[in-house]
Amino acid sequence: MKRILAFSLLAATIVASCASPGTTGSSPSGSAPTGQHPKIGLVTDVGGLNDKSFNSLADKGRKDAQAQLEVDTSVTESKQQADYVPNLTKYAQDKYDLVIGVGFLMQNAVWKVAKQFPTVKFAIIDGAPQDDGGKTENLPNVANLFFKEQEAGYLVGVIAATMAKEKTGAATHNTVCSMGGLPIPPVDRYIAGYQDAVKTVSPTTKILNGYSQDFVDQQKGIEVGKSHIGQGCDILFQVAGGSGLGYIQAAKTAGVYAIGVDADQADVAPGTVITSALKKVDVAVFQTIRSVRLSTFKSGDNLFTVANDAVGFGKLDKIVPKTASDAANQALADIKSGKITPKDTVQVK
Repeated sequence: MKRILAFSLLAATIVASCASPGTTGSSPSGSAPTGQHPKIGLVTDVGGLNDKSFNSLADKGRKDAQAQLEVDTSVTESKQQADYVPNLTKYAQDKYDLVIGVGFLMQNAVWKVAKQFPTVKFAIIDGAPQDDGGKTENLPNVANLFFKEQEAGYLVGVIAATMAKEKTGAATHNTVCSMGGLPIPPVDRYIAGYQDAVKTVSPTTKILNGYSQDFVDQQKGIEVGKSHIGQGCDILFQVAGGSGLGYIQAAKTAGVYAIGVDADQADVAPGTVITSALKKVDVAVFQTIRSVRLSTFKSGDNLFTVANDAVGFGKLDKIVPKTASDAANQALADIKSGKITPKDTVQVK
């Protein structure tokens, strides 16, 4: 990846910038970058920058662009959904070149603001502009950044199913679980791929699924985790942002295993997190910022998959047996070749 980025930068004769990093706050007011470089604004969803997952990865992409490209960047955290429109609007009013909304829940907010500022470029992660009636409307100034989360979910599902089938370590009850934050498409695609793999690799393994109905509250994740563990779950896959950290905590407390999401979350609970379903939001953000820098911005759908190394699985804990890692690597190759097409619809609610 580094060589690819280096080549792209050389081809465009871009010299790495020494500009100061963007700021963080509830409003971008007073933090707008100066100079002639393209200005990039990032607006998080309510999960915030400390979710160790989705939003933090988006911010990593912003920081990488700040360090490697001639751009000036800033970030604003949203504390509640009502902040989305004003936060996006402030960057547009300040004539930023690109404004990035982090998350499916911003679809209507991006539609509202992008329609109001047609000369400003926008990007939304995990969604597309959606009008007040819930209808998708692609806009010429908005890039929709989509991922095939079901591919990453399938890969970690292979690992979980293999361990359950072989009764590896603490995985003795032949039961695996998952927890989403809300039942929205990017969450459910992860879970659908996970369930598909488990049913394929180990049809006798029991699957439980639930939702914390929250992307922030860790206690809600803990409670769902306790319930699943009480029903025999030995491997817990979280797809719930900050709330999912509570799900991992429940696994740690009970001495069972967890699977992280989006970022490599091994450091959240070493020895508990056996791997993570990777969704390289940082790569998508970096590439979109670079497209503005190189005048190659593409509105409409932009897809990130296993094929372009934008989803995958993280490092494996030492408890993961070679049979599981080999199976996951084979599944990765089979998805790339088209031999396997993971399902994207949740089967076990």
